[in-house]
Amino acid sequence: MFAAALAASTMLGSASSALAQGKTITLCWAAWDPANALVELSKDFTAKTGINMKFEFVPWPNFADRMLNELNSKGRLCDLMIGDSQWIGGSAENKHYVKLNDFFAKEGIKISDFLPATVEAYSTWPKGSTNYYALPAMGDALGWTYRKDWFGRPELQAEFRQKYGRELAPPKTWTELKQIAEFFQNREIDGKKVYGAAIYTERGSEGITMGATAALYSWGFRYENPQKPYQMQGFVNSPDAIEALDFYKSLFKCCTPPGYTNAYMQEGLDAFKSGQVALQMNWFAFFPGLFKDPNVGGDKIGFFVNPAQKAEGSTLGGQGISVVSYSQNQPEALAYIKWFADPEVQKKWWALGGYSCHKAVLNDPNFAKSAPFAADFLKAMGNVKDFWQEPSYAQLLQAMQRRLHDFVVADRGTAKEALDSLVQDWTKVFKEDGKN
Repeated sequence: MFAAALAASTMLGSASSALAQGKTITLCWAAWDPANALVELSKDFTAKTGINMKFEFVPWPNFADRMLNELNSKGRLCDLMIGDSQWIGGSAENKHYVKLNDFFAKEGIKISDFLPATVEAYSTWPKGSTNYYALPAMGDALGWTYRKDWFGRPELQAEFRQKYGRELAPPKTWTELKQIAEFFQNREIDGKKVYGAAIYTERGSEGITMGATAALYSWGFRYENPQKPYQMQGFVNSPDAIEALDFYKSLFKCCTPPGYTNAYMQEGLDAFKSGQVALQMNWFAFFPGLFKDPNVGGDKIGFFVNPAQKAEGSTLGGQGISVVSYSQNQPEALAYIKWFADPEVQKKWWALGGYSCHKAVLNDPNFAKSAPFAADFLKAMGNVKDFWQEPSYAQLLQAMQRRLHDFVVADRGTAKEALDSLVQDWTKVFKEDGKN
């Protein structure tokens, strides 16, 4: 791996190198708007180095299964992988990703040039260490959109003010968010029945976990005792966590569209774009496209950061870019990493619709005004929290998906019982890993 890094260094300095010229490398990621922006951006890489790019993009519902199978089978399809933050632990310990420390040092790539939260989430394993297996590539967090045009109607403003004693405006707490959702639920607007909120309820992959943790983090949720790793009793199932999960269920029951029992990213986008809902929970990654939407974008759409309740916190999304250790084109893949880390490339990445993690972009005095959602993105990335990044994250995630969906959607048991059972599930997983 270190030899590959040195070879890449030499190669990048000479685009005419026989090693690089005419070579093709494949980058694997999810199929979504930012991937299209990356295709456009990567044309500059080919022009500069002579290295051609291929892309393997998989729809989100199949992304994890497809790409984790590729890594676990030591496949050679992907030279570069933009993998989920939760994969970093398993991919590092199983040696799926090339460790990048020596390469960064050789090429003068400063990981400190990237937002600390993204370095911690997307690049490092073990957590708290300085072992880097990825470069932060796509910052993301869970945020909200709202129908700014509906909020601005004088008759609705007056009715809301009379009912709640405050202005109809983006919520600062989850309590306020639910009031807004209740206000719009089953209301008729322009001759069409509308609903309060599109939130995540999907069971099959990660949907309901990503959605419910947006509430849990706002009540101060912790996965473990900060003084004793893997001690979860009294933290995962704390009184505040129970209250938050009860609240999330009440929001689902009161204020979502009919039949909204297995919804994730695409269902939320569909509900918002079709004019069904006043509020939508979704990733910042989708906000550039929504802003450009001819039906609900422009001056019709507004954005806000995940509301606080007892604490501030946003569910982390986003990914780092890694070199796959089974790649036969590691020098060229590393050359791409070096190119992508350049501040000027990062600025163009943001301009095209990607979410840069580079301080040269995010600390620019004009960044907050560069898009209507930019300031909220900055705030969200300042308080993001992530799911377990353990090598056994898949079992941990499956357990949480099951417990949350059974309680929130299927009406089985209580919030306390769901979280108590989750602690038992996770304790078993960590015990099998020798970590509990």
